[in-house]
Amino acid sequence: MSTAQATTRTPTELHLPGADGETRLHRVGPRSAVFDAAYGGAGVTSRSVYAAGHVVADPLADPADHGTAAAIDWDATLAFRRHLWDLGLGLAEAMDTAQRGNGLDWALARRLIRTSGTEAAARGGRVVAGAMTDQLDPAGTYPVDRLVDAYLEQIAWIRDSRAEPVVMASRHLAASATGVDDYVAVYDEVLRQSDGPVFLHWLGEAFDPALRGYWGSADLDVAAEVVLGLIRDHEPKVAGIKISLLDAEREIDLRRRLPESVLMHTGDDFNYLELIRGDEHGHSHALLGIFDAIAAPARAALDRLDAGDADGFSAILEPTVPLARHLFAAPTSAYKTGVVFLAWLNGHQDHFRMVAGAELQRSVPHLARVFALADEGGALADPELATFRMRQFLAVAGVSP
Repeated sequence: MSTAQATTRTPTELHLPGADGETRLHRVGPRSAVFDAAYGGAGVTSRSVYAAGHVVADPLADPADHGTAAAIDWDATLAFRRHLWDLGLGLAEAMDTAQRGNGLDWALARRLIRTSGTEAAARGGRVVAGAMTDQLDPAGTYPVDRLVDAYLEQIAWIRDSRAEPVVMASRHLAASATGVDDYVAVYDEVLRQSDGPVFLHWLGEAFDPALRGYWGSADLDVAAEVVLGLIRDHEPKVAGIKISLLDAEREIDLRRRLPESVLMHTGDDFNYLELIRGDEHGHSHALLGIFDAIAAPARAALDRLDAGDADGFSAILEPTVPLARHLFAAPTSAYKTGVVFLAWLNGHQDHFRMVAGAELQRSVPHLARVFALADEGGALADPELATFRMRQFLAVAGVSP
């Protein structure tokens, strides 16, 4: 269903199902002015900002064929990346939001990184991309040298694609390591052999339970010391670190202990407002999955921050926080479903299908709440289109709106 076909007048209220089985009337608000701004690709000046982009599935593909190129609608996927660049946001490519490791394997990630890197270079956009070890057999355990080689292979591909590498957490390393020493050995060698600075990424177990005890300890204080030690030992090779622990106090503590040259990029999709705004001691930059879903409000808020108006920044972004907390509610790994649902509601794609059938990972009431919170948070680009599509979704689910 195209946007043009959905322009007939639709009622501005509908009944949404709740988790308790009851339906409640929701009155749809007006379109936010944040969607009227045009930035022409001009970037944010006060913060380093990346939105982690989702991939658009081919709706006719068999979900079982998610490891093939046919699983992705490449044109629609690239169009969404152009949308982010037009807003002046950097793109974090082939990371968790793109279903990396949950439908997007290394073969597809290679093509995605190369495609986005080429397009970004042509239009002056910025790209970082995830380097993992997912070219290895997922069931295997591996010695340090094999893990180092796998990381370096992907880092080289990312640089050759004109993107900056983000060294993501490795499930293979988590399964193979016997303690802190193995983590240090892998990261020491990867950073030593890297031919330029990289970003590190600490992904918490809320996002991926397989990463529990990453850095060699389930004690996060111990893990933090391991990370800081690696950064201090290899400071020239570390451009920044993304922390995705959903723990604002821990991120702030780590941020204050980083070398001055190393930027903290928050990956906290619960507490991004306070972390990006910062305090008298500093602030976090951003590499966020939620910025896929709220790209336009985020850019408008950052525009106020660039102008020195921190209260204006908060006024725009604060209404989006309930939406973010709902999208990333447990099980947090299913957040991509709500992100893609919102992309469909906002007209960035023509269907609500996902790679590997991941659209089924959230319930109808959960997604109805996504719609309501997006409306209340000023995150619906076209409320009339979104309402039309929400009615379609509810009808297919057997719910009378």
